[in-house]
Amino acid sequence: MKSVKVYGPGCKRCETTASMVADTAAKLGVAVEIEKITDPRAIALSGVMSTPGISIDGTLVHSGGLPDAARLEGWLSA
Repeated sequence: MKSVKVYGPGCKRCETTASMVADTAAKLGVAVEIEKITDPRAIALSGVMSTPGISIDGTLVHSGGLPDAARLEGWLSA
């Protein structure tokens, strides 16, 4: 199971990002545990300078704006 963290204050883009992760994981048949990080201090400490941010298994893979669908598939497949 992959551990995915979505960093952001809970805005519409952050919610959409979390949905994209869940939908893509289901499409690929990859089990994921999604955690939403909304604490500003935790977001800053993770290295996310622009939200939403995504980390997979402890590695920050995306920051700022909605992720590209093809890249998201690649991150979850790796």
